[in-house]
Amino acid sequence: MKDALKIFACGSNRDLTLAICRNLGLAASPLEVSRFSNDNLHVQIHDNVRERDVFVVQSLSEPVSHHIMELLITLDALRSASARRVTAVIPYYSYARSDKKDAPRISITARLIADMLVTAGASRVLTMDLHADQVHGFFSVPVDHLTAIPIIVDHFRKHHDLSRMVAVATDAGGAKRVGRFSERLGVPMAIIDKRRTSDTEVRQGQVVGDVRDRDVVVFDDEIATAGTLVSTIATLRAAGARSIHVGAVHGVLCGPAMDRLRDADIQSIVVTDTVDVPAEKRLDNLTVLTVAPLLATAIERIHSGESVGALFE
Repeated sequence: MKDALKIFACGSNRDLTLAICRNLGLAASPLEVSRFSNDNLHVQIHDNVRERDVFVVQSLSEPVSHHIMELLITLDALRSASARRVTAVIPYYSYARSDKKDAPRISITARLIADMLVTAGASRVLTMDLHADQVHGFFSVPVDHLTAIPIIVDHFRKHHDLSRMVAVATDAGGAKRVGRFSERLGVPMAIIDKRRTSDTEVRQGQVVGDVRDRDVVVFDDEIATAGTLVSTIATLRAAGARSIHVGAVHGVLCGPAMDRLRDADIQSIVVTDTVDVPAEKRLDNLTVLTVAPLLATAIERIHSGESVGALFE
């Protein structure tokens, strides 16, 4: 059956794609991406995909616009080459943050990107830990929405004493996500009353819950500029937290994030490889867990027509 399965790596997640292929016992199919002299992207598929079940791995990470265009052109090329089904595997869907009209005359960009992916040729989408769950509903094709929470929970169980641990949500919006994390970890949770003043500036309020003399793990879907994280740490220290750990699915780590994390009073940081974390960003207290086995299992189940949701039951 695997003869009909093809996996392609776009530019953002080559190492992750190769790890997925190793888990499946397959070789990544060849794909050439180049640029014309006028800066237009050119994608050519160097494999026969006619009537094949094809998966294309690409996170919408920095440079985001380049990676979106690369994915769209690849999807269109695969459809034109008569692939039977094309699944866009998007470990990190960055525009999930733009999920609502919270200001006048703006785009709900998460929906726009969903429409573009389908128009380009995606007949299915496989993604992980969307910032907003409702983005799932923006697609007119089937979506399998995985979570890396069990992977991060297993790491904390193996490497930390949970007897005095509390899971913390950086704001009320993340409470549901952290509730799932704390329930699986078997620890209580607390919430920070956050007030955002701009895209990069956050003013913290009070801690709702008991963190005094506790080992705290701040959990979120992603670490971008780390502005929210730094202000959360200051609030938790003021509230008497004994030690502070951080868990996040997507290690975006953009802008001033690395300087902020180097200076922050954090004992450990755990992210996954949904976004490529280069060597220069791998701090001594940063651990990068792989989601390759989970994605490989999901791809195999999609290919064979088995339930993906059963992975989390």
